[in-house]
Amino acid sequence: MSKKLQNYIELTRIKKPIGIMLLFWPCIWGLTIAYNFEDSIYIYIFYAFLFFLGSTLMRSAGCIINDIVDKNFDKKVRRTKSRPIASGKISVIEAIIFSMLLCILAFFVLIQFNFLTIILAIGSMPLAFTYPYMKRFTYWPQLYLGITFNYGLVLGWSSITENVSIIPIIFYLGAIFWTLGYDTIYGYQDLKDDEIIGVKSTSIKFKTNPKKFVGICYFITLSLICVTGLMMNFKYVFFIFMIIPLLHMFFYQLKNLNINNNLNCLKIFKSNNVLGFIIYINIIIGKFA
Repeated sequence: MSKKLQNYIELTRIKKPIGIMLLFWPCIWGLTIAYNFEDSIYIYIFYAFLFFLGSTLMRSAGCIINDIVDKNFDKKVRRTKSRPIASGKISVIEAIIFSMLLCILAFFVLIQFNFLTIILAIGSMPLAFTYPYMKRFTYWPQLYLGITFNYGLVLGWSSITENVSIIPIIFYLGAIFWTLGYDTIYGYQDLKDDEIIGVKSTSIKFKTNPKKFVGICYFITLSLICVTGLMMNFKYVFFIFMIIPLLHMFFYQLKNLNINNNLNCLKIFKSNNVLGFIIYINIIIGKFA
């Protein structure tokens, strides 16, 4: 494999699939609560595949856009200074062309869905393209990321129902707070460098009491998922099994969080992939119980 190709692969973060999965889980949650499993399971599997493919392409494009915007910041941060654009291995022009190609491929995936879903997805593009700038202006870029990253939950719902109701909106709000919590944890890896270069984040804003802030975010997430379950008329077994994500959030993540240990923060952040899967299984239980 040529060095140039390796640099392009590194640019997409494809070897770090946690970002793809954290983008994909809300999509499959929305798809699953909306889907009538009395219909053909093959349609569900096909749509799930499309959402996974779309998540992969858009997350890769998003990483490139983020690296273009943050090129000068990345050069000053230990964790990011070796990234292809920051280190000069790939030029900004090359990166722009590559990101455009990925977006075109993602558009071909998108047009497989109904008209409402296409319009909603296109309407979310300004969120994706403006997110990298938020850390310059506000201590709440993680909130903006949550709004952007979990938008697929609404798309998953609309891809089946061809409408948007209060149910996916409530779930979407819960997912936003999930991202607000886990990305605050992620941000503690760069806390010292971010403070030096003047980048803002909830990690900095709540550095004196991070567990309280993340705990509030996770409590809101769990509460709104339970409200979603009530609105979907899920049986009691769904709410019993919601104890599992509660235990993961509070007795694994928060209990073990050490913001002064970068590896600890990364490990706990990555564990949210498992949490996303647990919530997905809970939804399946709710649909079939």
